[in-house]
Amino acid sequence: MIQYFLECLVFQLVFLLIYDLFLKWETFFQWNRVYLIATYVLSIVLPWITIEAFKTTVPEEFSNYTQFVFQLNEIQVGTTDTEAAFLSPAEWGYLIFFIGVLFMTFWFGFKLFRLYRLRQTGAVSYHTNYTKVVVDKSELAFSFFKYIFLGAKVSKENTPTIIAHELVHIEQKHSLDLLFFELMRIISWFNPLVYLYQKRIAELHEFIADSEVSKHNKKEQYQILLSEVFQTQNISFVNQFFKKSLIKKRIVMLQKSKSKRIYQLKYLFLLPIIMGMLLYTSCENGTGEKNSIESSIEKKGNETFLVVEDLNAMTEDEKNRQEELTDELMKTNVAQTLIAEDGSNSVKIYIDEGKIQKMEVEKDDATMRASQTSKSSVPFGEIDEVPIFRGCEGATDTRLCFMEKIQTHIKKYFYYPEEAQNKGVEGRVHVIFTITEEGFVEDIRTRGPDKILEDVVTDIISKLPRMQPGKSNGQHVSVPFSIPVTFKLQ
Repeated sequence: MIQYFLECLVFQLVFLLIYDLFLKWETFFQWNRVYLIATYVLSIVLPWITIEAFKTTVPEEFSNYTQFVFQLNEIQVGTTDTEAAFLSPAEWGYLIFFIGVLFMTFWFGFKLFRLYRLRQTGAVSYHTNYTKVVVDKSELAFSFFKYIFLGAKVSKENTPTIIAHELVHIEQKHSLDLLFFELMRIISWFNPLVYLYQKRIAELHEFIADSEVSKHNKKEQYQILLSEVFQTQNISFVNQFFKKSLIKKRIVMLQKSKSKRIYQLKYLFLLPIIMGMLLYTSCENGTGEKNSIESSIEKKGNETFLVVEDLNAMTEDEKNRQEELTDELMKTNVAQTLIAEDGSNSVKIYIDEGKIQKMEVEKDDATMRASQTSKSSVPFGEIDEVPIFRGCEGATDTRLCFMEKIQTHIKKYFYYPEEAQNKGVEGRVHVIFTITEEGFVEDIRTRGPDKILEDVVTDIISKLPRMQPGKSNGQHVSVPFSIPVTFKLQ
């Protein structure tokens, strides 16, 4: 979710930069209005869109094993034991988010209440296209949907021009634009760019209204902008006529000659930008088979590990990737080892002097037993009944209970060897293990930055209690698992 919000922010920033640099001072006001609303919506939608043709263009770094084994959530452990916090960092983040949403909702309601109070205390008169509310002892002037609020102190001579100006806002339903961004401010209150979007659209509304009114009485429009001392109300979703920060910009836009039609080609800049964004989101979120293969590669010294689903039935993409890796390693002219594994079996390819020297197939006793009944080994996500951890027998969700129990177990038996602390050794240890048909934990295999940490994880996993084995089609089956354990020095 954090990545999604960051992508939205980046996309909005790009769209706003294009607007400010190329479009803001053109007189294509209606086009700019569509641009601001459409690009904000696009920035929200684009991170969810993937184009099949763009997928797998950019490989990802190693992050998890293939789906043959079930990947449990990563556990981070440190040199000091700490009591469980009242809320996790993620939970604190959600709490702060919802508090912000609640506050912004309250603030929005308060601003609506202020409008309601002005409506109740003002002198109301009904007209054909609008309802006028005269506010006593005030110089304000703004519109909200079909209501035009005018202060009693506003000059009578300027009132017709002001009303004509506000009628443009009403006829073109500008309040809907501002209300849309006001709601976006509630949902994404932490996003500074939504406030900039709302400010840009409010400025644009004034330019639109000024351009329409100035077609008939440009002189009066100048006089109002230059002569009045205006009062600005702090309500962000109304179209304010008297707003000091906009006076200079509105005068500048009134003086501008109409932009040439050829300048509308500037909007075409948006096409390659959107295509680039689609390329990025497709590559980042692609779930094609090749991405799965790329993510199963890890290097450790002179050893390169390729995790596949089944060594006895490798897919064409897996075979091609193995050949590519072999070719790459042979070009290094340095002794290298390519290890292909599927969680149970492994094949080692020794490469030296630019050619393959030998190949070895490795199986330990537990693997040998599993290989004799290979059909009984079923991925965690596909089995009918998952292994049941001791204490989860009556749980509503045994899968969730299993993951919680195993993480609690690791934290309970964790220790940070003094030798590793003295050496400053830290990092992630990946462990693969199997819960057999009898419910025992076997075939524990680890890979990490140092053997000291690997031995710690092996010791912890070996202490897992016997469980009720998983079932598939009514038969007990072996289930492989993997989990990353991160050691962090405090």
